[in-house]
Amino acid sequence: MNELDRRGFLKMSAISPMIFSGNNFAKGKSTNGAPPVNFNSDGLNLSPLHYTQLLLDIIEKKGIKDDYYSQKGVVAELEEKFARALGKESAIFMPTGTLANQVAIRTLCGTKQKALVQLESHIYNDSGDAVQTLSNINLIPLGGTNATFSLKEVQETLDRTKSGRVATQIGAISIESPVRRKTGQVFDFAEMRKITAFAHENGIKTHLDGARIYLASAYSGIGVKEYSSLFDTVYVSLYKYFNAASGAILAGEKSLIEPLFHVRRMFGSGLHQSWPFAAVALHYFDGFEERYAKSVKKSEAFLKRLSEKERFKVKRIENGTNISQIEISGTSAENFAQKLLKKNILLTPRNEKTINLLTNESILNLEMDELVESFEKAI
Repeated sequence: MNELDRRGFLKMSAISPMIFSGNNFAKGKSTNGAPPVNFNSDGLNLSPLHYTQLLLDIIEKKGIKDDYYSQKGVVAELEEKFARALGKESAIFMPTGTLANQVAIRTLCGTKQKALVQLESHIYNDSGDAVQTLSNINLIPLGGTNATFSLKEVQETLDRTKSGRVATQIGAISIESPVRRKTGQVFDFAEMRKITAFAHENGIKTHLDGARIYLASAYSGIGVKEYSSLFDTVYVSLYKYFNAASGAILAGEKSLIEPLFHVRRMFGSGLHQSWPFAAVALHYFDGFEERYAKSVKKSEAFLKRLSEKERFKVKRIENGTNISQIEISGTSAENFAQKLLKKNILLTPRNEKTINLLTNESILNLEMDELVESFEKAI
């Protein structure tokens, strides 16, 4: 494999700062080039310029071994590191989480054409019926509008599928946690353990849509490996908080994961080179849990101080993770956000008076007193 060198990379990447575009709030763009405090997303939302500069820095300091159709090189290094971290035998890079979930459910179900999911899950609502359309697997939604469904619901559904005039089999159960559509609420861990144990006793495979599982772990105190150990396959996002431009990891037993190179290619996702995604994800993965623990601790202290101020009302999400809501009085949320933007603090109004605050590593970019003072002065 070729190793990319700094000079060669510069020749092939004449990228101009002019490629910045879009709304400042939505894109996480600071006003003066300094690292912002970005309350808009789970991760840092690196600009094209900063992303390119980071790649150059990685190349200069340690080099990047390129891949060939998403195999070998830095991609293989990333896969091996995630497999170890998740306590699985093997892992494979996928260009998107949608594909990772699709391939996992497809593989686990085999010839059994039904899978259980949350009604509020990404798989059920936001994948364009991909599992049903491309893999001929019927998704049965459970849990209503809750983040968690119960073992009782699973048992009742299993009984129903067995008792039909044409008996059908459930091949897999997929659980998303945290749940994006429920503002980052986690799936109840005790129920998760009961459901996965029941599933394995009954020959049903299990998949964890753990796109944000590292965030859940930081707030619940339950280790990522402990979550992962309950499931046959686990998906983790590479872009949400490991700050890759795109990408996902799917991990599981070697016998399940190794053949997926061919399935990935069949779905049109055998990217010729994925090193720009893998190198950045690997860069942020190293030491992430320690840095994020500091971020959570600081954000909790920050929210406590805000809640003591008369003009701020802090709302915490029940069984939530890194998303909190603040209601402000004395100005509009739009004006508030505009003033903070001038201080390199980025956030997006939900409505006239309310703003979501998402905790990520960028909260470490500003001292606590300055952060609190900036919020107070923006009213």
